[in-house]
Amino acid sequence: SNVMKRINFYMTKEDLSQSYKKFAKVLNLDRNNIKNGLTFDQCVTFLHKTKRDTWQVKPSNLIWDEMFGADTNLVHYKIFLKDFLHKSQGETDVTPGMVKRMFTELNQLELAHIVPDNLEGRDPKKYISKHRFEAYLWSEMNEAFDPKKEALRVDEMDYPLSYYWINSSHNTFLTGDQLKSYSSVEMYIKALYRGCRCVEIDSWDGEKDDYDHPIPIVHHGYTRTTKIPFSDVLKAIKVFINFNPDCFPIIISLENHCSIPYQEVMADHFTNILGESLYIPDDSKLQKEKGQLPSPASLIGKVIIKGKRTWSLENIETDFSDSDSDGEDGVDEEIFGEEVQSLRHILKEEKLKTKNVALAPELSYLTFFHSMAFKNWETSLAAPCHHMHSGSESKPYKLSKGSQRNECIKFNRDHMMRAYPSGSRVNSSNYNPLFAWSVGYQLVALNIQNSDSSLYINDGRFRENGACGYILKPNELRTLEDVENLPLTLTVRILGGSCLPKPKEAIKGECIDSYVKVELFDVDQEIGRELSKSYSTDVFPNNGFCPIWVHNTFQFTVKNENVAMLHLTVMDKDRGVADDFIANAAIPISCLRKGYRSVRLFDTNNTRSGAFDFASLLVHIEIEMVV
Repeated sequence: SNVMKRINFYMTKEDLSQSYKKFAKVLNLDRNNIKNGLTFDQCVTFLHKTKRDTWQVKPSNLIWDEMFGADTNLVHYKIFLKDFLHKSQGETDVTPGMVKRMFTELNQLELAHIVPDNLEGRDPKKYISKHRFEAYLWSEMNEAFDPKKEALRVDEMDYPLSYYWINSSHNTFLTGDQLKSYSSVEMYIKALYRGCRCVEIDSWDGEKDDYDHPIPIVHHGYTRTTKIPFSDVLKAIKVFINFNPDCFPIIISLENHCSIPYQEVMADHFTNILGESLYIPDDSKLQKEKGQLPSPASLIGKVIIKGKRTWSLENIETDFSDSDSDGEDGVDEEIFGEEVQSLRHILKEEKLKTKNVALAPELSYLTFFHSMAFKNWETSLAAPCHHMHSGSESKPYKLSKGSQRNECIKFNRDHMMRAYPSGSRVNSSNYNPLFAWSVGYQLVALNIQNSDSSLYINDGRFRENGACGYILKPNELRTLEDVENLPLTLTVRILGGSCLPKPKEAIKGECIDSYVKVELFDVDQEIGRELSKSYSTDVFPNNGFCPIWVHNTFQFTVKNENVAMLHLTVMDKDRGVADDFIANAAIPISCLRKGYRSVRLFDTNNTRSGAFDFASLLVHIEIEMVV
């Protein structure tokens, strides 16, 4: 009974007792064995048998009957290739040899012996049974996320840095809200292992040690967030590089509020702690009017500093200066009240102060990307390629409005731009990153400490290309070719789930009442805004082990295939309180495979460990061009 509750499969005591006795009889267990319980292998077999004997017809059986016929016991590899992979799944590049290797692997799997799996002396390279077909449907081999897109494409890493979307974090040091939370070095490790390749450091003057040496610190200025040593942050980044020497370059977005003596110490920390991992630009090359940014492949294992290379009163601009000016959604006035208003006032004063901060030559020498204030596109386009713009989440809309869109994309072909959450997002909520991506922004920074749909979309986007943190932007954002994005019709049918855990990986508690939220996030270039549409399946009560959904089909129109994302979220329906998050998966439409597919689900940390090892959905995907 405890096992069944733990795996989220509800059975009455009478039904469970009856099923157990029938199973024991099949195994010829005597009274002592029945009393002592089942072995691990027997328990696995019992669970599979319970799933097989459900009153609903399993989706895998319906698919088998549809593809190969209800009376078919074994399917030949040629029929499987022609009728299923080529015709139904659209995998026209699969060869007979590939299917034979697949069949061999499937027939070698150790599966619970709930039904005879007799190949009748047939060659295991040429035939599979219905039992093995079900294993294939739920396997990674049949994943909805195209494995070719998920794999690292080394041949695509030789373009300039400006050609890529780069996984980016905002105020990386914070563990919670922007006002009162803890700062932690551990957050940098978490961000880097989550795939971020641009992290932010806010540096400030700290205390001095016993020898009167300055100690730069990291925290969110003029707030109650705690402080951590600047040197410890660099040590954490260096440790990550030591364990991952083949990682593509890590960009440090340095928000520098330090006085000259502290900046000099920061420069020493950069060179002494990072050592050969620090990319030091060639001054003579940076003086050129034009040029090209280096490629990720040429900077493997390197750290690049984004900040200021020179100081002038006219051009000085800090990333923080715009952060509270947009009045974006996300402020939780009820929680923070007067503190929000106080912070806004302080930030306006701080903006004026930072305009008068000088820059130490030692730190300038180490900096590659120079953040400059935006005046007009003519000035920006004429700037050297290592000059870049930063601004809060409203800037992508303002700088790409109307005819400016082409100028924004043109700038982002050779230069870099960074967006970050509005300062009004005191609770560390996130904005939708799709629009900024659609106009060529490379660095779309999010609060990774806050698990929300925007962060999950980011996780799904950067699952592509080996989750290396760099994704080559679509051709039209790199070449300025005017490509017409024809709309698509996306049809998603949710068929079933498998091994769905309890909320927050709980061991105890009631069986979940599972349902799936199906969402499309998109961008409409004509109106210059994001679009979203959401549906939900029926609730399947008391079952996360093997829920089955019938007549749950949803249709969407995709406007921009290059950035659109499908987001599937499994929820637990509750009464009187908010429904609980169980697991999710976000898949770029450009990486989505059609046909009957499995969808691997992830937890809030974008991992599949523990209770999420086998959490999956079975879906049917159709993608058609709108004529």
